[in-house]
Amino acid sequence: MKKHQSAALKTLKDTLSFQTSKRSLAVSAACISLGLGLSAHANVYHEDNSTPQTSDQAQMNTKPTLTTLTNYQENASYMFSSGLPDASHLSLLKEKGVTHVVDLIPGDRTSEILTTSELGLDYFNVPVDWEGPTLANFLNYAAFMQTVDIKKDKVLTHCKLNWRGAAFTYLYRINVLGENEQAAQKDLMAIWHPNPTWFAFMNEVIAHYNEVNGKKVAMSFEAAAPENH
Repeated sequence: MKKHQSAALKTLKDTLSFQTSKRSLAVSAACISLGLGLSAHANVYHEDNSTPQTSDQAQMNTKPTLTTLTNYQENASYMFSSGLPDASHLSLLKEKGVTHVVDLIPGDRTSEILTTSELGLDYFNVPVDWEGPTLANFLNYAAFMQTVDIKKDKVLTHCKLNWRGAAFTYLYRINVLGENEQAAQKDLMAIWHPNPTWFAFMNEVIAHYNEVNGKKVAMSFEAAAPENH
């Protein structure tokens, strides 16, 4: 009888040991499978979305440069023009020697006045209506430009996209500085082709200076065709 009981107990222990071993193997397999799944998911994330940048890397990639300044041009040794600059652009321009900022945008310019003041830049506003630029606008601009000491100062002329700015710097170069019209025209056309409204305005400015200076300066291009809306 005792022999039968011992044999039964041994069989029971072996069975329990086998079942425990099976459960351990199952848990191990499940853990391995989960680990592989997480690893595969991580690889998919990095391959599809690229490695996340650190804050330092992000700052390096967004470091301001003048290449991000809309339609930036260096028109002469002391004359720059561009679209609307932000504080970082103005700071970089100051490093390049810019001392004066001429803003051709009308309206509330408080923000730029404060920014240029903080940077120690001289600020001057000529509010030019996009739909109605005037000879008086340009004469105001030219009067300011002629106060600049070109031996030590540099000027940025800007608007929103440098369309006004490109027109004003072109007109100043050919009418006041006496530069070759076709050379100045290349810079203008690299930015935009004046529409009929601005072409008429520019002709008026040129006619005024021709009368004053006794010259026959003329634009070497026609107005852009009006847009159909």
